[in-house]
Amino acid sequence: MQEYQLKDREKAILRFVIHQFILTANPVGSRNVSKKFDLGLSPASIRNVMADLEDMGFLNHPHTSAGRVPTDKGYRVYVDSLMDPPLLDEKTKQLVDLNINSSISETEELLKITSNILSELTNQLALVTYPKFEQAILAKIQLVKLSSTRLLVVVSVQSGLIKTITLEIDAEVNDEQINFVQQMLNEKLSGLRFSEIRNTIEDRVKDFNVESYRPIIRVFLDSVDKIFTDMSREKAIISGTKNIIRNPEFDDIQNFQSVIELVENRDIVIHILDKNKSQPVKDPEITIGGENLDEKFSDYSTITKEYTIGDMTGTLGIMGPKRMDYSKIIAAVVYVAEQLTQELTKAR
Repeated sequence: MQEYQLKDREKAILRFVIHQFILTANPVGSRNVSKKFDLGLSPASIRNVMADLEDMGFLNHPHTSAGRVPTDKGYRVYVDSLMDPPLLDEKTKQLVDLNINSSISETEELLKITSNILSELTNQLALVTYPKFEQAILAKIQLVKLSSTRLLVVVSVQSGLIKTITLEIDAEVNDEQINFVQQMLNEKLSGLRFSEIRNTIEDRVKDFNVESYRPIIRVFLDSVDKIFTDMSREKAIISGTKNIIRNPEFDDIQNFQSVIELVENRDIVIHILDKNKSQPVKDPEITIGGENLDEKFSDYSTITKEYTIGDMTGTLGIMGPKRMDYSKIIAAVVYVAEQLTQELTKAR
């Protein structure tokens, strides 16, 4: 957290300006602050402080208005030290608990529900990425014969999630060959992380690459990157278009088109979150405006939090206009991530 050398009255006025702008989406003038908040200062004194805050880069002065709006720097000091503590009321918590529950057997369905509830709570675009399999630990491999030349590979990880892939073999194989290779793969690979398997599998199975089992082992080795890859990069759930476009920022047709582009190309959102993310952290990550590494999204903020399932993690969060109720939304993102982790753990 960055330290900001602001006087108490500067902090108070900056806080009130941001509160009012979040509430109304209109530039805030000194007279407005004076009427709404009892600061014990005249409009002229407030105006002078606001001018100082503008000089320091915390506020901006739109050419078409006498009022001021927060800058990225202003939002940052607000989030770091001026906003109300992130708290979620009990009624909202009960709503989350009711919707996110372990009676839903399918992980994908639970993630979809999580994305929907997060968007409804925040009125922003909600994103949930699938758990990252990179650090997943293999529990077992099952090989299921679909035909004499086709195999279904079922990969189970210790967290309880399952991944499947179909392989085409260029020779006919029988049940005895399949069962032997399955047993051998489990002996050699169970308990290893996906990343370890990809890097060392050839050495681990070389002693078993005999003629009768070679067709199965060969196609397995050729497909190892597909079998033991990070599925989370391929899948993400985005919801809330109807919610986010209710914000007045999207009365502007250009802003409206930009958010539609986000929804239609989820890879862009995942890419933004990956670029913004420095390293795994327990606290929520908040990226404001120009802090986004992609200039196209300098008018947006993202708030994300990791959830866990066993030894794997995924990300959930929101993306929306910089003018958002940060305290409420941070509280919602954190609580939903905690509840999703809890329910996924129960379901294992």
